[in-house]
Amino acid sequence: MKKVLLFSLLVVLQAIAFGQKPRARDIGVPFDGVPGKHNAVTDVPGVEVGYSTLIAGEGPLIEGKGPVRTGVTVILPKGKTGTPYAAAWYSLNGDGELTGIPYIEDYGFGYNAIGITNTNSVGVVRDAIGQWSHSKFSQGEAVDYSFGLPIAGETWDGGLNDINGYHVKKEHVWEALESAHGGKIQEGNVGGGTGMALYDFKGGSGTASRVFEIDSVQYTLGVFIQANFGSREELTIAGVPVGKEIQDLAYIFDETRRKDGSAIVVVITDAPLLPNQLKQVAKRITHGIARTGTYSHDGSGEIFLAISTAAPKYNTAGTREAWEVIPKWHLNPIYKATVEATEEAIINVLLAADDMVGINGNAWFALPAGRLIPVLKKYNRLKE
Repeated sequence: MKKVLLFSLLVVLQAIAFGQKPRARDIGVPFDGVPGKHNAVTDVPGVEVGYSTLIAGEGPLIEGKGPVRTGVTVILPKGKTGTPYAAAWYSLNGDGELTGIPYIEDYGFGYNAIGITNTNSVGVVRDAIGQWSHSKFSQGEAVDYSFGLPIAGETWDGGLNDINGYHVKKEHVWEALESAHGGKIQEGNVGGGTGMALYDFKGGSGTASRVFEIDSVQYTLGVFIQANFGSREELTIAGVPVGKEIQDLAYIFDETRRKDGSAIVVVITDAPLLPNQLKQVAKRITHGIARTGTYSHDGSGEIFLAISTAAPKYNTAGTREAWEVIPKWHLNPIYKATVEATEEAIINVLLAADDMVGINGNAWFALPAGRLIPVLKKYNRLKE
């Protein structure tokens, strides 16, 4: 075990030397399952993620001026196209917002980009996605692409950010959309996750993926989370009560403004699934979050979205639609991948985030890998 600890610390030092922070798997956190190439939602073919991060000012809160600690994240399940995708949603606790839900509930489809931002910026993000989509995809008689009913979700960053200053603008959303890409993506204090907290450490944006086989066919599933929830004593990593073991690095916060946090989670897979099956996938996100310790506080909005990029086939006239789907009795590998990737994405948030000071000197501190490794070693939970 001493060799494992030395190796894990070496990984941390090497990452720091190259200006990077190690991810949870890099330091030996013993996650189950096999990740994709980038261990990210972008491992699913065609998926793109973009950010616009807004950080400005310091000192006392001046509403409308700052300090600003916020942003917007966009996820494009089928890249920069107007192609619909099968979708379903699930609310673990509804103290939050995700637009476009009635359409998804009744028709089982979503359209184009998904936005995630702070609570007060849902409207502008939703509208900006609609405007961008209209400018890109409306042709001929399709003059109002915004009927695609854009999907936008939120978590509350008012502890660090001038949330009532409404600093996220249309141009920031378009910046995120235009810069969205596949491959490796940033985590931590970026995009909509910029001003968030997680288990009373610094929170933010995180991702993970899994590859798995069903009847010799390989599929990929990715998770993206904007994480802003939980109390310190709840934090559990690989079964270890990390939050109880690390009692310092306490946040600095005016308790009169304290609110419960939330989580917006998006699961995307290329496995062919019907919307009702995706509903079952969305429910399994709950288990992944629970593995990290939270019981979902009363004021915490946990709202989840599950998507399949596999498309149905249509006849020439467009009068018939045919789906090729995985039957119910073969869905367990998908459920398992969802739980595993959700858990890992959350821990990746904690390790990717950096200390941040915001309005009125409020501050949350990151969970350093160098502090986590000895705690996991104490409980014999470092991977050989």
